[in-house]
This record gives sequence, structure tokens and C-alpha cells, in this order.
Amino acid sequence: MSLNDNARAYWAATLGLLAKVLVIWFLVSYGAGILFADALNAIKLGGYPLGFWFAQQGSIYVFIALIFWYAAQMRKIDRQFGMAED
Repeated sequence: MSLNDNARAYWAATLGLLAKVLVIWFLVSYGAGILFADALNAIKLGGYPLGFWFAQQGSIYVFIALIFWYAAQMRKIDRQFGMAED
């Protein structure tokens, strides 16, 4: 694999991961917090409707988890394509 092909494959893997993170981010923030809130409110979590919980608390927890997941996945991609800085 040439250097240019390696760079293209690295960029494709990075964009693929970014697309996944953005889809999850959208579904949690806009989907669970706004679009599906009424349906989720039928479920209770800690005494609160689940749609309300996602809008107030759950999305923050998911976003923090996404940060750590993204960092771990990027570390894997960096090592796979020889771009790691360690």
C-alpha cells in the first residue's frame, strides 16, 4: 500500500468514525430528547419520564461516553495506519 493509499484509507476510517459519532449524537440529543420524547415518557427511570430524563441528564452521560469511545477508536485507527504518536 503506497503512502497516498494509506492516507486515503486513514481519512476514510476517520470520517466513518466521525459519521457514527454524529449519528449517535443526533439520535440522542434530537431524537430521544425531542422527537421521541412523548413515546419515551411512557417509561419511567428513577421516577421520571424517560424522555425528560434523556433531555436533562441522559444525553450528557451519552455525550461523555461518546468522547471516551471516540478517543479509544481513534487510537485504534491511528495504530492501524501507523499514525500513532507514541
